[in-house]
Amino acid sequence: MQPVLVIFSANSEWLAARQYFPALQIAQTPFGECMHLSLNQQPIILLQGGWGKVSAAASCQYGLQRWEPRMVINLGTCGGFEGRVARGTTLLVEETLIYDIYEQMGDTQTALQFYHSQLDLSWLKEPFPQSVKRARLISADRDILTHEVEALVRDYDAIAADWESGAIAWVCQRNQVRCLILRGVSDLVSIQGGEAYGNEELFHQSSAEIVTGLLDHMAGWLRCASAGL
Repeated sequence: MQPVLVIFSANSEWLAARQYFPALQIAQTPFGECMHLSLNQQPIILLQGGWGKVSAAASCQYGLQRWEPRMVINLGTCGGFEGRVARGTTLLVEETLIYDIYEQMGDTQTALQFYHSQLDLSWLKEPFPQSVKRARLISADRDILTHEVEALVRDYDAIAADWESGAIAWVCQRNQVRCLILRGVSDLVSIQGGEAYGNEELFHQSSAEIVTGLLDHMAGWLRCASAGL
């Protein structure tokens, strides 16, 4: 049976996955660690993909070529825009957009569109194992800048942002591999500041809670995915 590749990005997210499966053997890849397990007879590879778009894209392509998974799942966190989403909300990502692209010689919109991904989730059958909010997730190689909040909401109708999902979705789309991205809102950002800015412990604690909750429901998500095959 083809495996399912589950990618984690931030170090805190991977640590939470390791703590969730303390008995699993740890192996090494060029990008970090990985673990193998079987869940209801489904082989699963847990991969530490690394933070940021470069690591996310490279590790995702590596995982696709090494293990030839039938689908990729990205579990992790994101920052939410205050007033647009509640902390703790789980986002089922339907669309990704990479917004830190600035084209000076040509058309910025063309460049943005090139890395835009629309995820086809028609194969994912309800009822889902947990409450989710279907959403667009925007990505950049940086945390949300407070002075950009109003523009990001206005220009992209943004409710949340992360560092990696845009790269992972794009790589999966290029390889024609099914991709499921589930991200929990770990902290909120507004024009006044961010809950986790200067309070890294809040992010670590939220990451552990979010990843644990997502892993608690992973068998249910796999059932939803299998029902659509």
